[in-house]
Order: sequence, then C-alpha cells, then structure tokens
Amino acid sequence: MKMKKESRLHQRIADIEGLVRRVPKEVLKALLTLSEQRQTPMYIVGGPVRDWLLDHECHDFDITVPAGAERLCRELIGVLGEGAYVQLGTDEEEAARVAWRGFDIDISSFRGGATTIEEDLALRDFTVNAIAVSLAEAVAGGKGAGDRPGLIDPLNGAEDLFNSRLRHCPNAFDDDPLRMLRGYRFVATLGFDLDPDTLEDIREKSDAICRVAAERTRYELDKIMATEHAAEVLWQMNESDILCQLLPELYEGIEVEQPDFHHLDVFHHNFQTLHEMEQLLAAPGKIYPGCRDEVIAYTKDGGVRKCLKWAALLHDVGKPAAMGTARDGSRVTFYGHDEMGRSQLEIIARRLRWSNEDRERTGHLIAMHMHPFHLCNVRRSEQLTRRAALKLCKRAGDDLPGLFLLAMSDSLASQGELKPQSMEKELVELYSELTQIYREHILPALSGPPLLGGRELIDDFGLTPGPVFKEILGELEMLQVEGVIESKAQARDWVQAYINEHGGEGE
Repeated sequence: MKMKKESRLHQRIADIEGLVRRVPKEVLKALLTLSEQRQTPMYIVGGPVRDWLLDHECHDFDITVPAGAERLCRELIGVLGEGAYVQLGTDEEEAARVAWRGFDIDISSFRGGATTIEEDLALRDFTVNAIAVSLAEAVAGGKGAGDRPGLIDPLNGAEDLFNSRLRHCPNAFDDDPLRMLRGYRFVATLGFDLDPDTLEDIREKSDAICRVAAERTRYELDKIMATEHAAEVLWQMNESDILCQLLPELYEGIEVEQPDFHHLDVFHHNFQTLHEMEQLLAAPGKIYPGCRDEVIAYTKDGGVRKCLKWAALLHDVGKPAAMGTARDGSRVTFYGHDEMGRSQLEIIARRLRWSNEDRERTGHLIAMHMHPFHLCNVRRSEQLTRRAALKLCKRAGDDLPGLFLLAMSDSLASQGELKPQSMEKELVELYSELTQIYREHILPALSGPPLLGGRELIDDFGLTPGPVFKEILGELEMLQVEGVIESKAQARDWVQAYINEHGGEGE
C-alpha cells in the first residue's frame, strides 16, 4: 500500500505541468512577465497543490509572493488589459483577487513576517496545505532536484496527504483557533483522519473557538453540513470538546431520559436523528415511493439539505426546558418542546449569524416536527379529513416534504419498547394520503381566484379589516376544499349567516 501511494505521488509530480494546465495562457504569461520584471518569485500554494496531488478537481488558483500582493494584482490587471480587483486581505494578511473572464487568481504576500517560502508554509494551517510549487517550474515542467522535483514541502505534507492524515502546522491553532474547526471540515471533505497530536491539541484549546467571529464559524459548519458525513464528523467534534463550545444548548439533553417510545436520552437521540437524516438524503426517493418526485425535487437544493440536517440535530433541543411529569406521575412529559425548540434555534441561529432564510426554515421544521405523528395518532381511529390535510399543507407550505423527512428520521432514531411497530409505515401512508388529498381536492379548489375577497367583505358586508377577515376567509377556504361551498352565491350566504350568528362582531 505504501509503495502504491508513493507511486501515485511520483506520477503526479512527473506531471507537474498539469498544475497549470487549466490556467488560461494569457494569465500565465502575464504572471511570468510580472515575476521577471519585479524580480519576484511566485509560488502556487495551498489548495490547488493539494488537490492536484490528490488528482481532485480544483477551482482555485492561489499564488503567494514575498510582498506586495495587492499591488501585484493591480499590475496584473494592467498587463491583462482587463479584470476586476477584489480586496481579500486583513490587517494581518495582505491578499487580493483578480477576476478575469470568469477565472479567479488569488494572490497573497508571505504571512507573519516570513522571508522565505519555507517560513511562509510553516505558518499555514495543516501540512497538507503547506506545500508549494514554483510557478516558473510548473510552467517549465519541473526542473527541481531530488525525488520530488518542483515540490516545496518543508513539513512533509505530501506524505501526510498520501496517508490521509491531517496534521497541523506549528502553532497553527494559537495563530487562528478557527483552524481547529477547519480541520474537521477537511475531515468531512477529504475523508482524512486527524493526527493524534493534532487531536490532542484541539482538545486542549477547544474553548478558544468561542473567540472566532461567528461568520467564520458558520462558514465552516455549513461546509461540514454540506457533506455526506456531517453526523460522523460532528460526533468527532463532540469527542474533542469543540462542539459543546459551539452548541451548548444541545448538551442540555445529556442524561435527559425519555418515555419508552425512545431508547436514547435526548442528546444521543438528536445525534441519531441526524445520522438517519443523512441516510435518507443519500437516497431521498426511496423512503416515500408514492411521493418520490416531490421529495427528490425538494432535496436537490443544497441549502434545503443543510437546513434539514440542522433541524434533525436540533429538533428536540427544547425538551430539557419543557420536561415535566404526567399528572399521575407515571411518565415524563415534554409538552410544548417543539415551540421551545424553535425558540432555542432562534438563539443558536442568531449567535452563529445564520441567514434569515436558514433560520426561518430550520425553526419552522423544528416547530412542526410533531405534526405528522399527531395526525398518525388520529388516523388510527378515524379518517383523515380534508380540513386536517389543508391545515397541515398550508402550515408546512413548500417544506412539506422536509417535514416528513424529519419525521421519518425522528422515528427511525426512536427504537424504544413502546414505539408502534408500524410507525414508519404509518408515516408513509399519511404522506401518500396527504398528497392525494392535495392533488384531488386542495389544489383544484384553490388554484383559481377565491370565491370572495377582502374588498367584497368591505363593500358588500360593511366589515372593517382586522382579525375577522382572516377568520372568515380562512373558513371559506376550508369549506371550499371540503366541497361544502362551491359558488360565490353560497359563499355570500355563508358570510351573512356568520355575521348574523356573531351579532355583527366583525363590523
């Protein structure tokens, strides 16, 4: 196996020109011209080199120079004759981007007072990202000496790369604590294992993650959630104590026991639900075959998938605060935990600077996650009514498929002795019946203009806009879906009867 990995390494280095093969010739020529004019060496660094060595597709082109990165970007635009300048650097790091005909070139200066490329590489985050190649050598096809021609690798990152090992550079976490979280992102995206010494350093310094700007933290967490291994990687973050720094609310569920419907405490149940959600998202059309097209279409959006995973992990985060005991003292209860969970999610989302869309969608799913189970209980003794179906469909809106994915994940994560054996089957049947009612009754009834509108309530009945409007129009909609009211005349008669019955309260 080691020989095979070394062979792969040599094969990639032998094709060092491949590192710049996708770069427009105009860009390469302009960079080499500036390098010669300025007598400045240029190095391809970080992600592009790492991904090239792994034979992965790379969309970045990162260059580092001893100094003057921002000025070099402006000069590059001048040589190219066009391009947009984008500021990237901070007070501690000088960096900028040139966007040219859809291709981005990121240029940074040596960091932290480094005077050589080797010193600069040692100041980076992980050894697999601390590998560089001279731009001139890459273009020339590699003329370096030794068994790794053209490769500048002072920390032996190539060996770590081909052993799928993630090892941090010296003082990496002291210089920027976010790098601890970024390490888990690389675990999720590259499938690497953290080096034992790196893992120990993360454990010792995990509380430093709280000093990082929320926007940077959110970015890394989103990258982790976008992978297919979020549950596994977040569990690793739990074991190194970094997750509890970011999501302390989640940890309030530790040792909070649940009724015999469940086999896990609240904390572990939340994690298991995330695991089940990832399994469902791997094949979203299988679990609800009768609604396959809707589920697949819904889950194609990466932002939706991210919110589903967050909703799974945090769906019961409100249970510790809602915990109580039944009147007869026979069991623990969690009445209202869904709405309390939404409130907890609001706190978490605002702390991590989530977008309004992500916060609202995830909170909405958490607040509704018990509704499918309530309707399953109803269906055991009576038929599902169009009214109940309309209420659920309207409240869930476009997230109805997500709500049933969350419910299924929740159910699969609950394997207690008192759990109904047919629970998953009932969810499939309920979703299928809901979809049928929606297609056959709700959609036809509501696809056209309403039988009566607000203007008619004002002009024809003398009502004043207010809460009564919503009540009247909502009930008319329900009656139309139920088939009780089918014409404008019937709607007018019903409104008049409503006003007479309520003694003109809506006037």
